[in-house]
Amino acid sequence: MIFWRVLVNSIKLPKKDAMFQLNRVGLDIAVVYNFILIFIISIPSLIERLTISNGFGSEMNVAFTFIYFFMFYYLPLTVIIFITLSLIAYIGSLIAKIMKRKLHYSLLWKMCSFTTTIPFLLYIVLSLAFPVNDIYLFAAFLYTIILLVRMISIYPKRRERK
Repeated sequence: MIFWRVLVNSIKLPKKDAMFQLNRVGLDIAVVYNFILIFIISIPSLIERLTISNGFGSEMNVAFTFIYFFMFYYLPLTVIIFITLSLIAYIGSLIAKIMKRKLHYSLLWKMCSFTTTIPFLLYIVLSLAFPVNDIYLFAAFLYTIILLVRMISIYPKRRERK
């Protein structure tokens, strides 16, 4: 149930009420939510791997195909996505300093992880229909940064102490 609410609120971003609802979600829920999304976006590749009729891995047992897929596709994809989210959150912390907003890195990381919902869902739909070009990754990266800047701007500025 909580993952459904997170999905719905992630789609509503950058609305203020959805953003503050997602801020109440724990970081552990955000990480598990990302694992689930990454698994869902890797399903088209798993289907392709299972239906391959010739070439490398076509003679493999189904169990070994699942193990191969998990070790050499899902895990590296997960690591790459989490590193990219961390990089975007770091860029977001620099932007928050420039915009004079008081936001912690963990909150920015969580916000970044929720902004990837729409690009991931779009990727799933597109990859089921036809092969997706690598330029999509750059567009998703830009979308995440732009949405993060819009969400940072919603937060109030720091109070200056006298």
